[in-house]
Amino acid sequence: MNYVYISPHFPPNFYNFCVRLKEAGVNVLGLADEHYDNLRPELKWALKEYYRAENMHSYEQLISACGYFTHKYGKIDRIDSHNEYWLQTEANLRTDFNVFGVKNDQILDIKYKSRMKKKFIEAGVEVARGVIINRKEDAIEFIKEVGYPVVAKPDNGVGAANTYKIHNKEELEMFLNTRHQTVYFMEEFIEGKIFTFDGLVDKNGKLVFYTSHTYSDGIMEAVNDDAHVFYYSLRDIPADLEKAGRNTLKAFDVKEKIFHFEFFRRKKDDKIVALEVNMRPPGGLTTDMFNFANDIDIYREWANVVLYNEFKAQYSRKYHCCYIGRKNSKNYAHSHDAIMIEFGDRIAHHEQIFSVFSAALGDYGYLARAESLDQIHEVVNFVHQLK
Repeated sequence: MNYVYISPHFPPNFYNFCVRLKEAGVNVLGLADEHYDNLRPELKWALKEYYRAENMHSYEQLISACGYFTHKYGKIDRIDSHNEYWLQTEANLRTDFNVFGVKNDQILDIKYKSRMKKKFIEAGVEVARGVIINRKEDAIEFIKEVGYPVVAKPDNGVGAANTYKIHNKEELEMFLNTRHQTVYFMEEFIEGKIFTFDGLVDKNGKLVFYTSHTYSDGIMEAVNDDAHVFYYSLRDIPADLEKAGRNTLKAFDVKEKIFHFEFFRRKKDDKIVALEVNMRPPGGLTTDMFNFANDIDIYREWANVVLYNEFKAQYSRKYHCCYIGRKNSKNYAHSHDAIMIEFGDRIAHHEQIFSVFSAALGDYGYLARAESLDQIHEVVNFVHQLK
């Protein structure tokens, strides 16, 4: 099998996907603009060949790279990056090289938040009211209908970047006068907790692994308010959340993908309301949280699905696994050494967070795991305690 992996060096922990493919006997063909010498040793070992493009936004260069790989190794079997930023590029290349996976006829439904909403409705999942903002009048009329606050986000956006929570007329005017030259989608604000439905489906769309996480605060608040963030996996997944997740998978016709769906549990009535879908692994260290919560290797199991269409591990959600982020801007009561002395038996992993993620996740992250949520909250409170 020939697997073209776009941007194999980023996010940093995703090199594990390439390593597991290599171990399974796949020809992993890297394509990125990073200099080869800057790749980590494990990734260099995993790559059969690495093609450095001077400009990853030049589609001609990417076509040339895939043409080169085809000439040297034969037909390309897969093209992916597991990175939301490259979704359209992947679809273009899969279409042009006739490669299995999401092609141009499917990509719009998973890129644009306005189109996602229609698919959620098709899945029978309740959605927040929303509208495309083409004119100032569109926003004013929508707010008359739903009231403040509202949330405005790029219709085709990545993560929480350039997302605004608007509370009043003054903030609306500021948004309308300063928004980027892009199409925005405005939604009513849903008060509630975010819950995810994350997992892996095989080539036939069968759900072979799934889990769920919930957040202390939304990523939007962490970015815009410089707030702390922590989130943890559930050991028991509520039936209504699982139903919404499974129905969403069917509506979007997801195949051979690690996915990350986001829902609200609305405070006023405890109902599940759709937020968005992401046809890639969840960000940060969440894939590693899959592993620590379940004592599995999701990177290896994904490779098994790609190569054999089989998830071979057994899992039982033995632990809650929690991500706890710390920010350099805050003055903490306890040092890293103190954290490790006090809770080293519960800290499964810790590392510095790559700068592009730090606004959302903090500058340093800890993964804690424990059988009970009380034990998790003990660690969170200790790590986040300020002087």
